[in-house]
Amino acid sequence: MKVLFVCSGGMSSAIVVDALKKEAKKHGVDLEVKAIGSNEVELELQQGWDVCMVAPQIRHRFDQIKKQADVAGVPCGPIPPQAYTPLGGPALFKAFSELTK
Repeated sequence: MKVLFVCSGGMSSAIVVDALKKEAKKHGVDLEVKAIGSNEVELELQQGWDVCMVAPQIRHRFDQIKKQADVAGVPCGPIPPQAYTPLGGPALFKAFSELTK
């Protein structure tokens, strides 16, 4: 499954990418995860992503990103602030799982 993380510049999400991958592996789920900046969303959504997750620091842009994801047919949701840490894997996996139901 392919997960697209969107943050302000694509760098800060790198800290949680590993946390999500580790937690997913515990549940037997193999993930491809990519972190990008919000200015790359529209084009990147056309690349076959299964889920789009938006970082807390750009929640003010969530509605705009969600509209772009809806057009692309990609489920999109916010990353809970408590999940946006190196130790937030369980909460992050839960948020991811909700989007893939």
